[in-house]
Amino acid sequence: MGIVFALGVSRMNEIPVEIDAGTAYELPEPGWDEELVDVERGTPTGEMLRRYWHPFALSIDATDTPSEVKVLGEQLILFRDGHDRVGLMHPRCCHRGTSLYYAKVETEGIRCCYHGWLFDVEGKTLNMPCEPEGGLHLERYRQPWYPVREYNGMLFTYMGPPAHKPAFPTYDIFDHVPEGWEIVADDNNIGLEGDPTPCNWFQTHENVMDPLHVYVLHAGFSGNQFVAEMAGLPELSFHQTAQGVKSHQDRTLDDGRFFHRVTEVVMPNVRIVASPFVEFEGKATSVAWTVPISRTETKIFTILKRPIGQARRRALYNGKIWPDLSESEHQRYPGDYEAQVGQGVVTIHTEENLASSDRGVSIFRHVFRQQVRAVRDGETPIGVTNGVESRYEVRAGNYIGDRDDVIHLG
Repeated sequence: MGIVFALGVSRMNEIPVEIDAGTAYELPEPGWDEELVDVERGTPTGEMLRRYWHPFALSIDATDTPSEVKVLGEQLILFRDGHDRVGLMHPRCCHRGTSLYYAKVETEGIRCCYHGWLFDVEGKTLNMPCEPEGGLHLERYRQPWYPVREYNGMLFTYMGPPAHKPAFPTYDIFDHVPEGWEIVADDNNIGLEGDPTPCNWFQTHENVMDPLHVYVLHAGFSGNQFVAEMAGLPELSFHQTAQGVKSHQDRTLDDGRFFHRVTEVVMPNVRIVASPFVEFEGKATSVAWTVPISRTETKIFTILKRPIGQARRRALYNGKIWPDLSESEHQRYPGDYEAQVGQGVVTIHTEENLASSDRGVSIFRHVFRQQVRAVRDGETPIGVTNGVESRYEVRAGNYIGDRDDVIHLG
């Protein structure tokens, strides 16, 4: 704060005036960290994201009626042919550009409504009915497509360079399903709200490496939205792993037991978070993906293992679930949606001031940027392996007991 003097008739009338400091006028020009927020093909970050498999729909969404889906900013057409094969296509027919949304799905593939060209699920042209003999050079024409894998009721696609297609990742927690349990695929944005959520994916995903927000937002500011075990201020440590970052959150409970909670992010957008309601002890029972629908839209896809018929447990805000809140209640009892969408459709990084409590976010951003630059420089990002499938051993979980028995878990 500086001091100036008001002008008077003489210096005897000069009065010291304090200059305001820290006003919004002094804010820097708004700016975004493109390495964190880009998703488009051709950008360094968009290209890195395309080196991994991403969920984009449920298996039940692929039918004999074409449907529109969007992922990584690309509009695509989804269908299932008569052989139960799933197709994911560029929407514009490679003949004259008519949308395949109006196409007809047949036994062998999808047929454009305009001139009847028929494509199989890999875009190969099978028939051109307006051409002599149904098309003399079918091999010359191919409808742009993306490969699809089905896994536990979820559809995944790889949208990157074909020569770099990685092994498809599976997760050990789904290898065994106890009697009376089931595996469920869910596209209801578990952990967030909205469909899709109207903000950039990264500001929702890095929240996973910000466990201290639970103590303020979920356990204090808006009342305890989870359970008593989650309400205490934890001791934290963060660890870089071979495929991402994990956090350890340690609390001593009122009954003397030790609560060792481990949370993981796996590159680029996998979030493995044990239930904050602590229904089950041990390893997490779900894996989720924070998927960029576009630069300003996000959706969380989840595969979870649970007792058959168990309903989804949801956080309560003033005794209500999120969709039932009035606007005034949203303001008075905010949750993750309000905190993250409240940053803007794309947060302004030039206005951030990270502190020591943000070290998990800082570590994840550092690891993420490393992978963007690795792909830009022609290298392979972490977590990408060759082969048909790879298997990930989940470490995340809620581990409760004597300190010496649980501190090493995860």
